[in-house]
Amino acid sequence: MKKKLVAGLVAALFASPVLAFEPFVVKDIRVEGIQRTEAGTVFSYLPVKVGETMTDDKAAKAIKALFATGFFKDVRLEIENDVLVVLIDERPAIAAVNFTGLKAFEKDQILKGLREVGLAESRIFDRALVERAEQELKRQYLSRGYYAVNVTTTVTPLERNRVGINFSIEEGDVTKIHQINIVGAQQIPEKELLSIFELRTPGWFTWYTKNDQYSKQKLAGDLETLRSYYLNRGFLEFNIESTQVSITPDKQHIYITVNITEGNKYTVSSVKLAGDLRVPEDELRKLIELRPGDTFSREKLTDTTKKISDRLGNDGYAFANVNAAPELDKEKQAVAFTIFVDPGRRVYVRNVNITGNTRSRDEVLRREVRQMEASWYDGEKINKSRTRIDRLGYFEDVTLETPPVPGATDQVDLNINVKEKPTGNIMLGAGFSSSEKLVLSGSIQQQNLFGSGKTVGVQVNTSKINKVYSLSYTDPYYTIDGVSRGFDIYHRKTDTSSLTTIADYSSSSFGGGVRFGLPIAEDDYLNMGLSFDSTRLTMGPYSPAVYLKYVNDFGERNTTTLATIGWLRETIDSRLYPTKGGIASISAELSLPLGSLGKLRYYRANFQRQEFFPMPWWRNTSLMLNGEFGYAKGYGGRGLPFFKNFYAGGIGSVRGYDSGSLGPVVYDTYGQRSNLGGNRRVIANAELLFPMPGSGFDKSVRLGAFFDMGQVWGEDEKMKLGDVRYSYGLSLTWSSPMGPLKFSYANPGRRKSGDEIQRLQFQMGTVF
Repeated sequence: MKKKLVAGLVAALFASPVLAFEPFVVKDIRVEGIQRTEAGTVFSYLPVKVGETMTDDKAAKAIKALFATGFFKDVRLEIENDVLVVLIDERPAIAAVNFTGLKAFEKDQILKGLREVGLAESRIFDRALVERAEQELKRQYLSRGYYAVNVTTTVTPLERNRVGINFSIEEGDVTKIHQINIVGAQQIPEKELLSIFELRTPGWFTWYTKNDQYSKQKLAGDLETLRSYYLNRGFLEFNIESTQVSITPDKQHIYITVNITEGNKYTVSSVKLAGDLRVPEDELRKLIELRPGDTFSREKLTDTTKKISDRLGNDGYAFANVNAAPELDKEKQAVAFTIFVDPGRRVYVRNVNITGNTRSRDEVLRREVRQMEASWYDGEKINKSRTRIDRLGYFEDVTLETPPVPGATDQVDLNINVKEKPTGNIMLGAGFSSSEKLVLSGSIQQQNLFGSGKTVGVQVNTSKINKVYSLSYTDPYYTIDGVSRGFDIYHRKTDTSSLTTIADYSSSSFGGGVRFGLPIAEDDYLNMGLSFDSTRLTMGPYSPAVYLKYVNDFGERNTTTLATIGWLRETIDSRLYPTKGGIASISAELSLPLGSLGKLRYYRANFQRQEFFPMPWWRNTSLMLNGEFGYAKGYGGRGLPFFKNFYAGGIGSVRGYDSGSLGPVVYDTYGQRSNLGGNRRVIANAELLFPMPGSGFDKSVRLGAFFDMGQVWGEDEKMKLGDVRYSYGLSLTWSSPMGPLKFSYANPGRRKSGDEIQRLQFQMGTVF
C-alpha cells in the first residue's frame, strides 16, 4: 500500500492540524532522486530514525529542514509498507560562470567578488543569488564611472543537472564630470575653490588619476576640504546648504552643483585660558597660535588645543580635555575664544607591550623605547620611542596605543605594534654611458641579523673598472649605553684604462679597521675609527703627468694608518620614507705619520646638511634640501694622493652628468679627455617629493622634481660660481616587492663642451 504524506513545502506550512496518516513505526528510510548529495546528508536532517514513530509534525519538520539547506527545489515524503521514502528534486549546480564584453575589469577580480556573494563554480544554483550577483556587477561598474552599463544574464541548462551562467555586458563609455559649479561663492573666486577639489573635469592627467569620474567618497572629501578652506580663512559661519549630482539622459555627463553660504569673515578679538591649567599659564600661552587681530583659522585653533593637550601629556595627563568655546560679535565680525583646560587624572604607564616582531628580538625594540614602565606617562617620550623604532628601518609600520588598564583610573599600558619588513638587501646598480656602456655592481646586506639588530654586509663589484670585495659588521649596542662597534675588511682593484671620463691608472688595495659610535645626546652621535690600508699603484701608457709625478715622488706602494672622527645628528622621522626632520654630519679623516705604517700625509673633511620640510598643502609631500662641502689637502711636504680626490656627477650628486665626470680634466696626446677629481667639492640638491598621482597616500611610490648643482675644483684652481654645473628633472622611487627601485631623468644645465652626459640613471635591487 502506498500513501502520499506531504508534497512540497506549501503543504508542510499550511497542513491541517488533522493528521494526514496514522502514526507508524518506521521500518526503513529510502532516499530517491539524489545525484550529487550524499544520502547521509539527507538522513542528518530528518527528525526521525529507523525504529522511531513517524508523526505528521515530524514530517512537516523534515520538509522544512531539507528545504532550508538550499540544495533542493522540491521535497516529498511518502510511505510504502511502513517504509519512509524521501523523494528529492535537487537544484542544479553551477558548471561555469562566463562573461562576454568584459573589458574594464580582470575576470579573476570579478569572479572573486561574485564568490563573496555566493555565486561560483560548483556551488548550488539559486536564482536569487544570480540577481544579487548581477546587481553587484553593476555596482562595480558604477564605481568605475560606467553609468551606461547594461548587464544581461543567461542561464543555460547542461547535462547532469548543471547550468552555465553567462553575463553579457555592454559597458558603454565612462561617464565623465562635465561641470562642477559652486553657487554662492563671492569673496573667494570659484576657480580658486575648484582647484582644491580632487574631483575635476577632464584634463591632462585625469586619464590616470580617474578624478574626472564621480565618486561619492571623493565628493564627501572635497566638501570637507572646501569647509576647511573657508574656516581657515576666517569664515566662521560658512555652511554647505545642499549638493546636487545629476546625470544627462544619455548617461555620458555628470553635473555637480554645490550651494554654499559664505557668511562674514571674522577676526580674533581675544584668546583666554580657563580651567585647571596645571602648567604655568605663560608656558601655555606660548603654544597659542591665534593672536588678537588675526583672521580666524580653524587649523590654527585645532593646532593650539592639540599642543596644549600634548604639553599636559608630557606631565602625565594622558587624557587631558582641551576645548575652545567661541563668543561671536556679529556686529564687529569678531570672535573671542576661551580655551577650557581639564587635565584629568595623572596616570602611570604600567606595562610596555610589544607585538608583531616575529623576527626581531624584544630587546632590539625595547632599547629604543624612551617611555619607562612604572613611570609617569610622557607624551613626548612616547612619540620619541615611535620615531626611534621606525628609524631602525626594520619595520614597515609602527603603531602605538595607550589603552587604560581595566579597573584602574590612573594607569595605562603602552602597546607597540610593528609590522616586520625584509631587512636583507641585495642591491644591483646599473648605468649607461658612452664609455662604459652597461655597468653593474652588487652588494648583500642584512641589517637585522637573526633579529639581533646587528648588521652584516658583503659587497661584490666585478665590473671591468672596479672590483671590490668587502665585509662589514656593526653592533649598534656593543655596550648597554648604546656605544656601537663595527669592523670592516676590504680588497679593492681599480683599472680606469677603458674609461674616457677618469684618467688612466690602476690600483690594488687591501685593508681593514674598527670603528665606534658614541651617543652624546638623544639625536647626536660621535663616531671614531682607526683603519689600515695598503695600496699599490700601476701607471698606464696614457696616465697623466700629475699621476706619474706622484708615483715617482712617493713610490708605487703606499701604506696608510687612518684615524677618523665624525659627528652626526639625525632627526628624520623615518629612514624609509622621510617627510620631516633632517641629518647633519661633520666627518674628518687624518693619515697618521707612523713611518712604514703611515707613508701618506693628508687630511679630508666633509660637511653635510640635509633637511625635509613637510608641505602643508598636500599630505605626504615634502621638500628635501641637501648641501655638502668637502675639502682635502696633503701636509708634511706631501701632496694629496690623487686617488683620495673628490668626484662629482651622477646619482648622489649632480644627476644628468656621467659619474665622476665633473671637475679638473686633462687631455692626452690623442686629445682624449680624462677627469682627475679635486680637493674641494660643493654639492646642493633640492627635491620636491610627493605621492604618485592616483595612488592615494601610498608612501611606497614617490615622485620627485629635483634641481641639482655642484662642482669639483683642483688645488690650483680658484672656486668660481661660473664653473658650477646644474641639472633638473624628475625622479621616481618605488619600494617594490622585488626591492627598492630608483629612476631619474635629468636635463643638464650650463653644459660646456666636453661634458659627459648621462640623462637616464637608475638603481634597482631586491630584498630578502
